[in-house]
Amino acid sequence: MCGIVGIVGELPRAEASAVVRRMNESIFHRGPDEGGEWADDGFAFGMRRLSIIDLAGGHQPMWDEPTRTGVVFNGEIYNYRALRERLEARGVTGWATRSDTEVVLRTLVEDGEAGIHTWNGMFAVAAWDARAKKLTLVRDRMGVKPLYYFWDGKNFLFASEIKALLASGLVARRVNRQAVWDYLTFRYVPEPETVWEDVRKLPPGHLLRFGRGGEPQVVRYWESDVVADEREPRDDAEVEREFAALFEDAVNLRLVASDVPVGVFLSGGLDSSAIAAAAVEQGHQNFHTFSVGFDDGGDDDELPFARRVAEHVGARHHEVVVNQKQFLDELPEVVRAADEPLADLTLVPLLAVSRLARRDVKVVLSGEGSDEILAGYNLDQMEREWDRVRAIQGRVPRAVLASGAVLSKIGRARGVGQKFEKLAGVPLAEWNRRALPHMTRYFDQGEKENLWRGESHADSDRILEAQYAAARSNDPLQQLLAVYQKSWLVEDLLMKADKMTMATSLEARTPFLDFRLVEWANRQPNRVKVRRERSGLYTTKSVLRRFCATRLPREILTRPKKGFPVPAYRWLREGLDSWARDTLLGAESRLARAFDREAVSRTVEDARQGIGDARHRVWLLLILETWLRVWDAQLA
Repeated sequence: MCGIVGIVGELPRAEASAVVRRMNESIFHRGPDEGGEWADDGFAFGMRRLSIIDLAGGHQPMWDEPTRTGVVFNGEIYNYRALRERLEARGVTGWATRSDTEVVLRTLVEDGEAGIHTWNGMFAVAAWDARAKKLTLVRDRMGVKPLYYFWDGKNFLFASEIKALLASGLVARRVNRQAVWDYLTFRYVPEPETVWEDVRKLPPGHLLRFGRGGEPQVVRYWESDVVADEREPRDDAEVEREFAALFEDAVNLRLVASDVPVGVFLSGGLDSSAIAAAAVEQGHQNFHTFSVGFDDGGDDDELPFARRVAEHVGARHHEVVVNQKQFLDELPEVVRAADEPLADLTLVPLLAVSRLARRDVKVVLSGEGSDEILAGYNLDQMEREWDRVRAIQGRVPRAVLASGAVLSKIGRARGVGQKFEKLAGVPLAEWNRRALPHMTRYFDQGEKENLWRGESHADSDRILEAQYAAARSNDPLQQLLAVYQKSWLVEDLLMKADKMTMATSLEARTPFLDFRLVEWANRQPNRVKVRRERSGLYTTKSVLRRFCATRLPREILTRPKKGFPVPAYRWLREGLDSWARDTLLGAESRLARAFDREAVSRTVEDARQGIGDARHRVWLLLILETWLRVWDAQLA
């Protein structure tokens, strides 16, 4: 695990080397064990290394001298041993290390871009062909590892973090106002844009080709849409065996592909508990588990559940507790670490538990992705109502459904929720394309125009419209999962996990996002994920619950999904509203120079009273204000 940086352009060797050195120093935290750089006229690249595999070897940049191909690599290839054996069977010899980096290099030399498809891992790779003067960037299939780039027509730069691009001294710090506009809706900046003009994200499952004198070419190399295969119905036992084999192998690969101790982030919820249980089943004993809570968590305190699981699997358990003062004090640091405004308040406890884990391990397994591939969250409720609408549409003539009054009466009789009732006359294939459901949708177009004086940009709904239009399934649950996997999962959950763990020089691995498991899950019918039980109740992540039924305590299986409970939303009703008001409207506020003061004040007051989603909106504004101060940026 490490961070990578580089530049292609017109600079002579000494200047290019100096640029890469500055970039590399800015991401020291991603790899404190060692650094490496290489430069020539018009090109330089470098890396910071967190030594995980082949501690003595694996130095980067790494070169294949016969072809003059060099690589820097951020991430892990979990099946690197099998790939090395395959290459050796083809006659590849002369190995200099035991590292996965050399496997990446040799794969590219032997097979070119086609070799990328053999990698099972998380990765951001930069490969330089010194003969042809061509650069290739590759980002992993699901987007676990970030990769950013900048191109101004003269210099092309890339890096694992935006702060490294800024440290180059070649990137103008101009705020991307459309990106901020979209942030106000989603609480994150959607790819491929970033919060800075001319800085972009390489999307997951894509590679980028660039040669001097040309333009960057971004090409998709992998995609897995959510489309159920209903051609060969199989019994539950067969499906559960397939899931267990894939999941257990995904966990085992992420445990054995390491020459350092590995732990587990344990919330006490189903996902992380399943990882811990699978680790024990694979023969891994006495591993560390790490949990975080708040000192005033109250009924939302998850630490007792985490302790119960840790005891059940025989782990060495560690905890950290965060209070309100620590939370507020940490905000500037987490905002700086995140690079962009990201109003996910679990950033703070995630940074705290990452610091805790780093005392004992260099690698942790984490549960990101389970909800997005196996249908978690509240998707049991949504699938139940979709089923009720299917029943209505199957029995009631469309002409009758066109009558609002009749439809309302039918909907209420069937127990269909109001938002579903309004669309009950719409073919299911069109539901999401009209409703655009998403995990995070806060300020809409009109509200943003009222909030941000004199500003109006393209409607953020355009992003969801394009994502739902691209979904190949006509089933609403499958469409929604396809969108979640390409948006919320990548830009919120995975970026949060990468930036907070790497800020503490810790590597996070995500077994649920093993591409084989993702592809398998995306082909499964809805009932494998959201299941209607004999009792009539619907359960989320059905196949995972069945896997855990004999492996975890019952209270872990039956407790409802909460996400990570952060009392910061409650704090706004318990005295923190005055702090929020001062931060957003005081003399030092940067938002107050651009935003309508009355609209901001009204949002703070609504949050104090607990009206609607105002508490989320206030924190969204507070994170943006903090970001503007940390990065010395202006909107006005």
